[in-house]
Amino acid sequence: MEIRHQAPFPSSTLPAYVPRFNRSKPVIAVVGDNHFTELTDYVVPYGVLAESGVANVLAIATQKGPMRMFPALQIEPQATIAEFDTQFPEGADYVVVPTVAHAKEPILLTWLNQQAEKGATIVGICDGAWVLANAGLLAGRQGVGHWFSVKRLAKKFPDTQWLRNRRYVADGNVITTTGISASIPVSVALVEAIAGQEQATALAQRVGIQHWGAEHQSGRFKLRATHIFTAVINWFSFWTHETVGVPINDEVDEIALALITDAYSRTFRSKVVSLMADNGQAKTKHSLVILSDKATHSNKKINREIALKSDTKPVSLFDRTLQEIEQFYGVATARFIALQLEYSAYYERA
Repeated sequence: MEIRHQAPFPSSTLPAYVPRFNRSKPVIAVVGDNHFTELTDYVVPYGVLAESGVANVLAIATQKGPMRMFPALQIEPQATIAEFDTQFPEGADYVVVPTVAHAKEPILLTWLNQQAEKGATIVGICDGAWVLANAGLLAGRQGVGHWFSVKRLAKKFPDTQWLRNRRYVADGNVITTTGISASIPVSVALVEAIAGQEQATALAQRVGIQHWGAEHQSGRFKLRATHIFTAVINWFSFWTHETVGVPINDEVDEIALALITDAYSRTFRSKVVSLMADNGQAKTKHSLVILSDKATHSNKKINREIALKSDTKPVSLFDRTLQEIEQFYGVATARFIALQLEYSAYYERA
């Protein structure tokens, strides 16, 4: 088992995109499994890449029907992998792979290998590294993963050189990232690889980040007794549990929606449900269809509603959300969320 604490190369950039098949824009498939896919891992890359305007981005799934996200919400995929193959027989230029519950799903693993053979760059977000490793795509390569998983990854897949203290790493046509919040900088880095630094800088400003390099200190993230205590106390204090409603309208910013919903769903004291019009669905800023939780949660009392302010940058809104959670549930809970998401900006400050 090998885990290196320094990458053997200093570059924070990803390999430049090389156009193929006379496409005016690269084709990017963000693929999930219908049976639980991590919300931020999936939606944030989709939203950031779609916001950039430099690529044709599609949200797809292994099968037809709704995709249940973890820890909250449901999404209607824009296509299945079979439908994607019909539309793009030459394959994608990039495939983004989030954390999924079934990291050994044969349909997904087979399809990823087919895409890699067609020349796609495969991007594993957070524990999407498990999917890539199970597909054999990380054999003989360097990779990174979520701080909580990297030791188990190294034990299970010793033929991969697992690095620490890198936010993301590219090895050939495979890219992996650390924890969930790495989906933001790596998506901007992909835009830089496709369209250059000027486009990436403009995008970063709209999203609300200043830096998207690979620098990172994974070793600062550790599960300590205080975190376990916080989770246990929150979980068993059932009389304090709340249902948090997030109003979702057409044109909602999917990046902000994912980040805020993910955060409130990880307190161990609150559960998030979507609130929307009677038609049962809403289409986000970049045409991602969010399905209503009304049928599942119609009898639940909504204790708190969280507004998604359209005039605030998504990451700024996320930072504000962590501050609100700190006020509602305490600094220990907010810090525990930052630990789960491997979000340095709050975790190191709190």
